[in-house]
Amino acid sequence: MNIDTTDVIEVLGTISFAISGTFAAVQKRLDPFGVLIIAFVTSIGGGTVRDLLLGDTPVAWMRDVNYCLLILVTSILTLFFKHHIKKFKVTLFLFDSLGLGLFTLVGVQKGIVFGLEPGMCIALGTITGCFGGIIRDTLLNTIPLIFRKEIYATACIAGGALYFGLLYFGLAADIAKIAVIVFIVTLRILVVKYKLALPRFGY
Repeated sequence: MNIDTTDVIEVLGTISFAISGTFAAVQKRLDPFGVLIIAFVTSIGGGTVRDLLLGDTPVAWMRDVNYCLLILVTSILTLFFKHHIKKFKVTLFLFDSLGLGLFTLVGVQKGIVFGLEPGMCIALGTITGCFGGIIRDTLLNTIPLIFRKEIYATACIAGGALYFGLLYFGLAADIAKIAVIVFIVTLRILVVKYKLALPRFGY
């Protein structure tokens, strides 16, 4: 049985962002319904914006109810085990970074399927990776990470460019996918650990 690596990556990304959204909502002390809403928008927000831009409607999660069930189950299990996790901020950061890497690649792949140029594919990857978090943070009344000094969207752009670079030099697609995910997650960890940031403008 052949397994589509893109499907696997999308499932893992959905789980990662569902966990990320759940932890973010728990930190804001939302009720269970509010937690589920935040988990859903974090997981499907970027993909929804991407599919609407491509005219690929109904959007992916409306065509496959399994993604909704996956988010629901993941969020409930996360709530169940949250008392066993001491460092909420670290857990939120790690799953958010993992989701960012996974969904960036999903967006890039979607652009390739639609026959778009590499630049547009990278843009779609950035949208897919970032917009769920933007919607999550906006609903939680937090300044989205993409608008802060942390390197966030830049990691998606760099990861997307790396993917096309690896393909250009003949690396197998599946290996390139893994390399890009590892690159984005590692970059995010290094950025936070060493407090790296892009320069800010203004007074």
